[in-house]
Amino acid sequence: MKKVVVIGPESTGKSTLSAKLAAHFNTVWTPEYAREYLDHLGRPYEKDDLLTIAEGQLQLEREQAARASTVLICDTDLYVIKVWSEHKYEDCDPRILKEIAAQECDHYLLTYIDLPWEEDPQREYPDPEMRQYFYNIYKDIVIGSGVTWTDIRGSFDEREALAIAAVNRLLPS
Repeated sequence: MKKVVVIGPESTGKSTLSAKLAAHFNTVWTPEYAREYLDHLGRPYEKDDLLTIAEGQLQLEREQAARASTVLICDTDLYVIKVWSEHKYEDCDPRILKEIAAQECDHYLLTYIDLPWEEDPQREYPDPEMRQYFYNIYKDIVIGSGVTWTDIRGSFDEREALAIAAVNRLLPS
């Protein structure tokens, strides 16, 4: 089974793309656990919550991997938690870093900031400069990961076509 991770800044269509890819490839996708966790938290998140989110993300990914067909689509991975932790708290829990070192991925789909910002109570950085800042961080991450990646830009339809083509290249013909 191949694992494809959709990664990028807030409000760049990651969840929409993940769901569309899972439907196209008749498989499951792993949503962003942080969303569910923060919806039920009842207070602003703190640094310690990030470890709980990381553990929940890994558990959800394991559950979904057991149900996946030839490919598992993940709407994030632990790099996202690392980026947020380092940005907000200026460091990252070593346990999260250890899990990052152990995580595996076959391909990254890096979503660009060319979609309009959509307001959401969990989103923090609508400013175009901050969106570009985070995109650049994620681009550095995927380049440094040693894993193949595809830059996903354009309309929702264009993004879906780029992503499907990238995933098709991973799968046996």
